[in-house]
Amino acid sequence: MMPVKVSDYLALIRFDKPIGTLLVLWPTLWGLWLASDGQPNFLYFLIFVTGTFLMRSAGCAINDYADRDFDKHVERTNERPLTSGRIQPWEALMVAAVLAALAFLLIWPLNNYTKLLSVPALFVAIIYPFTKRFFSIPQAVLGIAFSFGIPMSFAAVQNEIPLYSWMLVLANIAWAIAYDTAYAMVDKNDDLKLGIKTSAITFGKYDVLAILICYGIFFLGFAYVAVDQKLNAIFWLFWVLGIALVLHYYRLVKTRDRAKCFQAFKQNNWLGALFFIAIACS
Repeated sequence: MMPVKVSDYLALIRFDKPIGTLLVLWPTLWGLWLASDGQPNFLYFLIFVTGTFLMRSAGCAINDYADRDFDKHVERTNERPLTSGRIQPWEALMVAAVLAALAFLLIWPLNNYTKLLSVPALFVAIIYPFTKRFFSIPQAVLGIAFSFGIPMSFAAVQNEIPLYSWMLVLANIAWAIAYDTAYAMVDKNDDLKLGIKTSAITFGKYDVLAILICYGIFFLGFAYVAVDQKLNAIFWLFWVLGIALVLHYYRLVKTRDRAKCFQAFKQNNWLGALFFIAIACS
């Protein structure tokens, strides 16, 4: 039987909920495959996959520390280990620090450019949870945090970050705003009572339209990358299939039903995977 404290730490880093890790991993793999012309070094692959897990886990610990006084008032989060008192705030900070340190040690074999980029990556991961207090669309900050794997992949492989990779970053930020707005729609009533700022609140009655616009930016960004890198017809087939997926997400979020919005959020993993397959096959 697993010790209770270990179980609480695993719950803190959402070990049993890998969706967040996957939503960070897919953009990282997009970047790594494009930077490596479809043939990434296995060591780099291992470093970036493991680093994604470590940094996402650290981000969860920081997020729960920042939101510990809010989460107790939200139905979906009031039983989290930190909020319920099963672990202490200092323990959450300790877990985050250890995981971030391990992530930095992991990239030690990579070049200095990649190590340098890890500094702003960590900074954004730390400040993101606190932006809910003052920034109208904190999902954009989340999108930046979730996009750092793209420039870091190019820096590691090519020791430079080409222009088209920044279009991939923009597409990923728009994607993050789209799926995390659907996620924020789940907690919208609780967040309004607490005075927390989210894109779902900021967009108001135009929340579904805003989500569709963000998806539009996502697809245009990928179209730019595909044309610039001369990706083949297989990519465009998956690009069209991706639009079909988004229409499915639209049918879910337009109801504004909490369960369906949460379902749409989780199923965005399929879209990330779809575009990874598209790149890998191109």
